[in-house]
Amino acid sequence: MREKIVFVDLLRCVAAAAVVVIHVLGPYRELLGQIPDHAWITAVSYNSFSRWAVPVFIMISGALMLTDSRPFELNYYVRRRLGKVLIPFLVWSVFYAFFSGLTPAGYQSSTALTTLAEMPVHETYYHLGFFYYFLPLYLVIPFLQAWVKRAEPTAVKGVTLVWMLLTALFLLYVDGPWSHQLVLYSGYLLLGYCLYRYSWPTLAWLLPLGIVALLLTDYMVLSRSFAAGEYSVGRWLSYKTLNTVLIAAMVFVVCRSIADRLSEETLAKLAFVSRYSLGIYLLHPIFLWPVRAFDWYFIHPVLMIPFWTLVAGGLALLTSWLLSRHRLTAWLVP
Repeated sequence: MREKIVFVDLLRCVAAAAVVVIHVLGPYRELLGQIPDHAWITAVSYNSFSRWAVPVFIMISGALMLTDSRPFELNYYVRRRLGKVLIPFLVWSVFYAFFSGLTPAGYQSSTALTTLAEMPVHETYYHLGFFYYFLPLYLVIPFLQAWVKRAEPTAVKGVTLVWMLLTALFLLYVDGPWSHQLVLYSGYLLLGYCLYRYSWPTLAWLLPLGIVALLLTDYMVLSRSFAAGEYSVGRWLSYKTLNTVLIAAMVFVVCRSIADRLSEETLAKLAFVSRYSLGIYLLHPIFLWPVRAFDWYFIHPVLMIPFWTLVAGGLALLTSWLLSRHRLTAWLVP
């Protein structure tokens, strides 16, 4: 149990930081030819090296929820599992719909109202798109949980391998019914389960494969973009492709392998940040708004991106902690 808590805390912390990095660097992506090439390459490389963050969050859910040996209770599951995420998502979606009307030139109420009206089919702010494919996974989890309890390890690993093949097909634009996002995202639940329950695939395989996938992803994004004269990624930065799967799996096993080597002081700090990782995810765009709206990118992105990541992430962490201290607002940052 201790190992489980420790490495999950570390995973949540690094994944939350990577998400903030992706959103800090956002404006740089469209500046090819407008800023020095070395600056643009740096910013886009930060992006390529951070795309594992969202899949890792899904894998954590798979590792924790599919290994839950307690009998399934629908009422508990809906109220304590799904509701704990769904209700804050709905509230924050409404908040960000109105927040979207804020611009440097003034408040645009028409934008806010249009965004709110589109909420059933589209995220109200750029970071909330995650929930539109994460929440449907709660429909899949009970069935996967029941299946893995009865299935042989070989069968679970086999299905996971088939899913990885489907992500390779998606990367290569070989589309079909298997390309549905519910299929491709659900596999991360099984992968997280296999990595935690069976320690499979092993670090010996995933470390070299993950590093190659990381470097190949960055190379493909940079080469495609320079060839096109504009930011162009194909499917290389998709969460549903084999390269991202290998990178996310590598991060998962590396964090697991080093977690027990950390000092007690470090572990305590990780546990604190992990406790508010969802709050960091939900709140950091508020603190990034002036940075992006007023183009507060003053120096080279090699320093500017980590700087604003620390500032926005730190302020989101502080705000999450403050909200959690009061009964009336704690549910907003579960």
